[in-house]
Amino acid sequence: MKKTIGIFAIAILTGAAVSCGPKWQEEARDGYNLITQKGGQTLGYSPASGIQILTKGGYAFKDLNRNGKVDVYEDWRKDPLERAKDLASQLTVDEIAGMMLYSGHQAINGPEITEAQQKFLKEDNLRAVLMTRVSSPADAAKWNNNVQAFVEGLGHGVPANNSSDPRHGAQATAEFDAGNGGTISMWPSSLGMAATFDPSLVEEFGQIASKEYRALGIATALSPQIDLATEPRWSRFSGTFGEDPDLDTDMARAYVDGFQTSEGNAEVKDGWGFESVNAMIKHWPSGGPEEGGRDAHYSYGKYAVYPGNNLATHIRPFVEGALNLKGKTKMASAVMPYYTISYNQDPSGVNAGNSYNKYIITDLLRNKYGFEGVACTDWNITKDYSSVEAFEGKCWGMETLTESERHFKVLEAGVDQFGGNNEKGPVLYAYQMWVEKYGEKSARERFEVSAVRLLMNSFRTGLFENAYLDPEKTAEIVGKPEFMEAGYKAQLKSVVMLKNHGNVLPKQGKLKVYIPQYYQAPRQSFFGGAATEGRWVDPVSAEMVNKYYEKVDSPKEADFALVFINEPASGSGYSVADREKGGNGYVPISLQYSDYTATYARETSIAGGDPLEDFTNRSYKGKSVTTGNKSHMQLVRDTRKAMGSKPVITVVSISKPMVMSEIEPYTDAILLSFGVQNQAILETVCGTNEPSGLLPMQLPANMKTVEEQFEDVPRDMECHVDTDGNAYDFAFGLNWSGVINDDRVQKYR
Repeated sequence: MKKTIGIFAIAILTGAAVSCGPKWQEEARDGYNLITQKGGQTLGYSPASGIQILTKGGYAFKDLNRNGKVDVYEDWRKDPLERAKDLASQLTVDEIAGMMLYSGHQAINGPEITEAQQKFLKEDNLRAVLMTRVSSPADAAKWNNNVQAFVEGLGHGVPANNSSDPRHGAQATAEFDAGNGGTISMWPSSLGMAATFDPSLVEEFGQIASKEYRALGIATALSPQIDLATEPRWSRFSGTFGEDPDLDTDMARAYVDGFQTSEGNAEVKDGWGFESVNAMIKHWPSGGPEEGGRDAHYSYGKYAVYPGNNLATHIRPFVEGALNLKGKTKMASAVMPYYTISYNQDPSGVNAGNSYNKYIITDLLRNKYGFEGVACTDWNITKDYSSVEAFEGKCWGMETLTESERHFKVLEAGVDQFGGNNEKGPVLYAYQMWVEKYGEKSARERFEVSAVRLLMNSFRTGLFENAYLDPEKTAEIVGKPEFMEAGYKAQLKSVVMLKNHGNVLPKQGKLKVYIPQYYQAPRQSFFGGAATEGRWVDPVSAEMVNKYYEKVDSPKEADFALVFINEPASGSGYSVADREKGGNGYVPISLQYSDYTATYARETSIAGGDPLEDFTNRSYKGKSVTTGNKSHMQLVRDTRKAMGSKPVITVVSISKPMVMSEIEPYTDAILLSFGVQNQAILETVCGTNEPSGLLPMQLPANMKTVEEQFEDVPRDMECHVDTDGNAYDFAFGLNWSGVINDDRVQKYR
């Protein structure tokens, strides 16, 4: 609903002199008012918040602190840094402590603010909210408006800076229709985008995703994940741009440029504006070199190791890429350190989680590499944990301190914000500790430094001017047809063809295809949730298959077989059962389907030690592990046997390197799917899409080379060589003509 309010009436209501010649007009929307100004910024505010509109020089300004004058921070004509410093100087310690909080995950199930959200917004002064799933784009817009109206009436009227983890992943079963939109555009995984070897595509993704984010009320992206994925067993490999430092660097730069840059009418200053989304690059200085591939969300994976003395290479995508942009915004506005202890990298000998480490944050990130933005911890690093396998707190290296003492250590290290913490109490305790150690003046100055950094990310994105959304426009923007099409084209470009023996692909014409079911093994949630139950599934619906081929029920009827499988899944590298039997709990992570015994593992781990363990050697040498989906390997072999001489094409859903020797000889063609819709695979099989993707990582010849490679060194494995003589090395891929050797390969190989 829109209702225009006369300029003269507004001037009288606010006490503005009509003779000033106001250059603005106001329109009532659903729950908020919108002010448009000739030659000035568009303002949004809620009349229910209690703030007034002031006129100065004929322009309108929001009186956010309700003091009857236009403060520097309320003057949209001023430089963002000047405004941030003015507001930081006015904020109370309580208000700054709240700004240092970053909420736990918030599901948006409707437009209303929950009681818990009202509490942390009002009582704890929290202004950084992490959104997870939303019931609909329109609901997200209405919820955002309710949040902004709520906080606008509190204190100094600081708006909420809502954020999101990556939310553009594709659903395998979804169908693309060029004439239809969706709930949000769907793209391949980050590893899939790396497989395109095309930074311009990643920049386009950022440009589109930022528009969708802002339409949802999201002004900060907790991405990109630019860890250099040099450890092939790491469970978060798929969220990265692969293992090559040059490719990772270029992709990181393109991603941040795409997200942060506003253009045209949306730009306010220096590339920033109303379509900009702050990029929080992660995870400094890289979570890639996890010892044995175990992940630092758990105590058993807390150590990142550098046997190749290669920290400098891991830093490159950050300092040469995301902090050295081509665009006007110059550098990523925020950084998230990883949970890991970067083992033995601090010259002073300190081994603590990166957010606790002053050398990692202040000496390197800020002083050496000139980072000026927000440093935010990963989630829950100040919380306790009860066992090494528990998905709880992640206070690595600071386990014996209190929660308040951990907050103090984080502030001493140079970090500004606490991920996953909704309560200001421990931050205020940390403030008092700073006062006791360094004095009141120093404590206030330290808090204001962080406040300025945090406020800059709201001023530059225009949140202080207008944080409100039109739900109808949101519904039009998010998942609009042209955005869906761009994402789908990216999916097609990400498909890698590893093998095409005898040129069996493409399979053209209305052929008969056999697609066997596969067993989906029970799987424990990475984030500690309940395990899924095992079941047999049809990988592709008959309805979709029959648009391309005739789906038949047996190999005997088929012209060819299309086998969908997942990569080997062998667990997280830790076993409670092993511990209960008297072992140390540490077991191998296998990249093969067959049972694996770690004959070539280290006798003694590089790193180790935990208050809950009475040993430091985390070696798993000689231990065995069974892969939960061994049946996928057997499915390929059984299909080969059943089909005889007729072609077998295998599609592997892949998120990290795997040993291909167990399935490659039994299939005529192999396609890799990096989180794409099945439709993109079928269009490749039938020849509508010619594969152009390249491997963004090496595929190892065996587990021996996996054990012997260094966790921190890229491209240091022996690669699988297939029956056609092709090595599955970085930058390898096939198209219909054979091995791809284009400009991308020449540049990055």
